Amino acid sequence: MQEYTIRNTNYKIRYNDFCGEGLPIIFIHGLGCASSFDYVEIASKKEFLGHRRILVDLLGAGYSDKPLDFIYEVKNHAKYLSEFLEDLGLEQVIVFGHSLGGAIAIELCSLCEEKIERLILTEPNLDPATKGRTSWAVAQYTEENYKKSITRLIQYCESGKNTMWAATLKNWLPEAAYQISRDAVVVRENSWRSLLYSYNVPRYFIFGEKTLPSMDFEELPKHNITVKVVKNAGHSMAWENPEELVEVISSCL
Repeated sequence: MQEYTIRNTNYKIRYNDFCGEGLPIIFIHGLGCASSFDYVEIASKKEFLGHRRILVDLLGAGYSDKPLDFIYEVKNHAKYLSEFLEDLGLEQVIVFGHSLGGAIAIELCSLCEEKIERLILTEPNLDPATKGRTSWAVAQYTEENYKKSITRLIQYCESGKNTMWAATLKNWLPEAAYQISRDAVVVRENSWRSLLYSYNVPRYFIFGEKTLPSMDFEELPKHNITVKVVKNAGHSMAWENPEELVEVISSCL
């Protein structure tokens, strides 16, 4: 694992960096997750061995630092990631983002579209989160109430079928989870959807089969976005069917 100090701060994000001569693939995880947990198995598959693979734990999550004075909004994550790519000297990259990490990937592309060779997204947030999405549920709390309730949330996840998410959520700063969730429900003048539609880079939107039906299955191709499906999986496809996810991502390359 490597570490990178964010410009003008002492904060460090940490990332796995697997060597390869081909275009680097940057993996950005979603809410309550960590790339060091979700994507090591994915990135180690033979289909990706020709690529350099960089698995970032976002600030406030996983093995990265968890400062209390950082504002954990999507645009701020995108800003330090754009500096990260620049400081690593990466001229062209493939960006992969899951869920709210997909929203970060979309914002990142707005900062450095010239560097983005293609954008691969698994069920990213495109519109303000509504009831049924975890970010919406978290945003219904106040920050103080969420901090008090997160232990009960983790215990609830551990007692059911969401034990993997419970394991990674434990390693999030509560303020980080709350603030990015609150950001996800904001109505923006320039939405993540409109940003995604505006880009000229190849764009891929991957659904889990169990998430369908979705209006976006028909809508996104109208905007030259390629839609693909991971069979026998829902939103957490990296955990539910990693082999099929590998095949689908590989087909996007």
